[in-house]
Amino acid sequence: MASQISQQYAYRAQKSLGLVNGTPNYTPVTGFAAPDVAARSMAYSADGRLFAYALPTVVRIYQAEGAQLLQELPLPNIVDFSFSPRGTYLSTWERPAKLEDGAQHKNLRVFSVSTGAELIAFTQKALESWDLQYTISESHAIRLVAGEIQVFRPADWDRGIVDKLRVEGATAVTLSPGLNPSVAVFVAEKKGAPASIKIYGLSTLNSPPTCQKTFFKADRAQMKWNTLGTQVLLLTQTEVDNSNKSYYGETGMYLLSAGGNFDCRVTLDKEGPIHDFAWSPNSKEFGVVYGYMPAKTMLFDQRVRTLHDFGSSPCNFISFNPQGRLIALAGFGNLAGKIEIFDRRTLAKVTAIDAPNTSYCDWSPDGRFLLTATLSPRLRVDNGVKIWHCAGPLVHVQLTEELYDARWRPTPVDNVPPFGTALPTAPAPSASVTQLEKNGALKTATLKPAGAYRPPGARGGATPSIFKREDEGGPGGAATPPRYNRSPVPGAPGYAPGAGQNGYANGNGNGQGQRRAVPGAPPGTAPQNADAQKNRKRKGKNAAGEDGADGAVGDYDGRQQGRGGPPGQGQQRGPNTNGRRTNGGQTPPAVEVTAPVPEEVVPETPATPGLDGAALDAVAKKVRNLNKKLKAIEELKEKAKRGERLEATQLKKMEGETDIRKELATLGA
Repeated sequence: MASQISQQYAYRAQKSLGLVNGTPNYTPVTGFAAPDVAARSMAYSADGRLFAYALPTVVRIYQAEGAQLLQELPLPNIVDFSFSPRGTYLSTWERPAKLEDGAQHKNLRVFSVSTGAELIAFTQKALESWDLQYTISESHAIRLVAGEIQVFRPADWDRGIVDKLRVEGATAVTLSPGLNPSVAVFVAEKKGAPASIKIYGLSTLNSPPTCQKTFFKADRAQMKWNTLGTQVLLLTQTEVDNSNKSYYGETGMYLLSAGGNFDCRVTLDKEGPIHDFAWSPNSKEFGVVYGYMPAKTMLFDQRVRTLHDFGSSPCNFISFNPQGRLIALAGFGNLAGKIEIFDRRTLAKVTAIDAPNTSYCDWSPDGRFLLTATLSPRLRVDNGVKIWHCAGPLVHVQLTEELYDARWRPTPVDNVPPFGTALPTAPAPSASVTQLEKNGALKTATLKPAGAYRPPGARGGATPSIFKREDEGGPGGAATPPRYNRSPVPGAPGYAPGAGQNGYANGNGNGQGQRRAVPGAPPGTAPQNADAQKNRKRKGKNAAGEDGADGAVGDYDGRQQGRGGPPGQGQQRGPNTNGRRTNGGQTPPAVEVTAPVPEEVVPETPATPGLDGAALDAVAKKVRNLNKKLKAIEELKEKAKRGERLEATQLKKMEGETDIRKELATLGA
């Protein structure tokens, strides 16, 4: 039976759409005619039997094996569509529009794949969670409408709603797989009332819930059932983090059993958001990636007991292969794109793959290959598909301009060869890989790991533990080091009692009307420049003019009016303008006032006995340099206390502390 369903993947780009055979040749599927216009969406049926794509005016359905056209539905403006689990029905969604007769636009329609006839239609305004959910046998279908769960029988759509359940405030519903399906309903937190999740049996929908749990801090949720449909994982998230530690809100996780015999919160031992979680195909264990970067990955059993700790690494993605034998941990998005593959039996790392700029990653149905794709509009360059073997080698590359979508053809696990005791060996790479290697397009330079960022003041020696990542021996918790106070500490150069930032005493740090303490200089001195001296002279002249004239304006010969213009056309200074110029009106009578010449103000500098100005500057510089050396020695001592290894030059510098202090004592500092 495995030979009847071959490995295959589909891709959709702005200017192309196609089906490609899998290992070992990776050649286009013969007989498939690509459309001449851009497709809006594409999809396989869950059993891998059918493939379809939507164009602006038509939806075409093919048999995936052999690419034979089965149906062509003249449906314009289809945005999205999906198949039922067995490929019996096709659901389509188009944007709602106003009809001329004022009736509601039924934009969600269900068609028969075999005949192409429309079976039922609904009004569905939102694109999010628009599709109906079917049981695996297609015996029932459900949809959530304004807090009401509606149940249909696909074999008899004409009967309409056969059962319904009203759950006030319900925002999400998920139908479980398995032979005895259950319905999980999530109610978000609202107006102080706690959020809740309730599980009902589909056959006994109006009976009390078999399991329920209430909790706070849950504005929205994501629910994942295990393969058997016996347990559900619930990831809750808030819009805002009240502790201001995360931009994306707070997250929590709960595990509930459909039978009602078990429910609990999944307690995680590292602070930070939950990035991803996934069930194992055996339905008995699940993995969680959580915490601030580098994130931690943990494997739990169905009773939330810890099975294995994968440690901390920069990852935000976890996926089991369909056989549950291999686990892929990766960091995508703003992370480097490194994929680590682990063997579930031995929990040992099999290989590591560098797949930067990856937007999509998925296991092949046989569990032996990983498909990674760089998609647009996430990234508009280097778009394409890469296929990797689980042992690490790259086996196929397809570069496609503006690639929108890529996916494997689904295949039931029973139709693929099982895994052996040993991992399979990698096949020979396809011709595309060989050609790119020959052209040098796949050659990547070996880059030295950059490590954690270190500010300039911390470079040149052993890395302090505060600047190390947690997986490199750094402190736990958030990866960002705490901010240091920029104000000088007591005893450090530039410190003055009451000083604010930047060393200004009793000020706001802007230096206006303030005196700044100069490191190493005697107290009371302040730097002066030519502009400052001119301003002081000008202020002295203005003050003298005000005292001598007592409100009168002196010397109207034009030198103070309009830069030498005639009287009455310039500007005059009044006694209460603080040096500002105001427009003059009539010409006042000339009054000769002899203003006293102010004495030049010289900044006071405390004299040092026995030293002239030049010697004072040399001593101040020497003291300042010695203080810098002492400060550096103190920092080295702190590093030694933290257990960091010091270099020989640093140890030699510490030995000279006594000589430096003696030299400072001789200088009187």
